[in-house]
Amino acid sequence: MSSEMRSLAVTPLVQEDECAVLRVSGELDLRTEQTFLAEARSVVSAGHRFLVLDLTALRFCDSRGLSCLLALEWLCRRLEGRLLLASLGVRMLKLLVGTQSLGVFSCYPTVGHALAAVPDGSRPAWPPPEDPAD
Repeated sequence: MSSEMRSLAVTPLVQEDECAVLRVSGELDLRTEQTFLAEARSVVSAGHRFLVLDLTALRFCDSRGLSCLLALEWLCRRLEGRLLLASLGVRMLKLLVGTQSLGVFSCYPTVGHALAAVPDGSRPAWPPPEDPAD
């Protein structure tokens, strides 16, 4: 496993109909932007035009990471969907405020709050049902 793969993980938590919830862990920066964009775009391309990013475990995001989020926001809106950011940490919030981009994104304290903003017909169950194999 490359160091790039260890420093960023994008984990699907829910992928139903038009909405997906992804947990983004690690660092979103120059080294990991292509991995992040490829994974996020593939989820959106699969028909999930409402995308919730759980940023609880995002340790670091720089201007390149912010550019990725802006590109993803544009893609979701182009498909008449939305990018919703959930559980932003203090550092991420400071980055958005410092770059005056907080108003560009739909930000929520939890994934549940973000999903409440997704239209009824597109909203998946939350929390996801437990896998009986676990």
